[in-house]
Amino acid sequence: MALFTIKDEGVQKVPPIKIGLERNIQRLFEKNLNEILNITFLATEYSTSFGGRIDTLGVDNNGSPVIIEYKKGQNENVINQGLSYLRWLLDHQADFEVLVNGKNLSSKIDWGSPRVICVAESYNKFDLDTADLLPFNIELLKYKVYENNTLLVEPETQQKVRVSTSKVFTKNKKQGGEIKEKIQHSLDDHLSIADKDTKELFENLKEQIMSLDESIIEEPKAQYIAYKLTTNFVDIVVQKKALLMYLNVLSGQLNDPKGLARDLTKPMIGHWGNGDYSVKITKDSDIGDIFELVKQSYNFNK
Repeated sequence: MALFTIKDEGVQKVPPIKIGLERNIQRLFEKNLNEILNITFLATEYSTSFGGRIDTLGVDNNGSPVIIEYKKGQNENVINQGLSYLRWLLDHQADFEVLVNGKNLSSKIDWGSPRVICVAESYNKFDLDTADLLPFNIELLKYKVYENNTLLVEPETQQKVRVSTSKVFTKNKKQGGEIKEKIQHSLDDHLSIADKDTKELFENLKEQIMSLDESIIEEPKAQYIAYKLTTNFVDIVVQKKALLMYLNVLSGQLNDPKGLARDLTKPMIGHWGNGDYSVKITKDSDIGDIFELVKQSYNFNK
């Protein structure tokens, strides 16, 4: 994606620059992991018992373990490497839990939905084909650094709209610790409790959300339905007669002149989903005004 500066109704292209050693981009991500990906940093270059080192270990806001690998060369098979580390991690859960406990995090670790994220300047066709053929989602992120100290991070996708389903990974000891995949969550699971009007309300809201960007991923989780690019910008909890939407915007940074959103930090209220604001939607006529808040969260997180 090209970036341009605007001055006096004219535009000038901002040239990309090389950041130097790949280790530099790893350091940049690790020092700003929560800001870039909503992930809490746990460890760097984490040694495994079979001799390899996991580039970055973290845990997301849902308690999911996260492995991040940085592609350092065009021919490096970073996807297979990440999967190998995932298999090791699922066999050494106690070691990961020690790291989490050391950060004094209160969230319970969700071993049912671990994540593997690959970060690279670009991917070749073999990377994309491998990711598309896998039975579960591998997150491929592209980055680019520009001359004006701007970092761009965006998902790599071959499809106009990529829809992924959350998976459960279980160890089957009889099969020698094989990673086994089962589909656990779906839209139908969430919508099963909703009445007819709420289902229609959800479909109308979903259509508008997905129209914002062809790269948006829809991902049903255990407690909510996530809409994300590199990070979640909207999470929706389906109720019988309403939709409860969470906006991934920090307290004090949402422009809400009509007072539609609730600030969950005043007082602090525990909740599913990401962000400091919630909005309850009960009728179709609400969507117009509320969608302006959705666009703010989208722009804040893209």
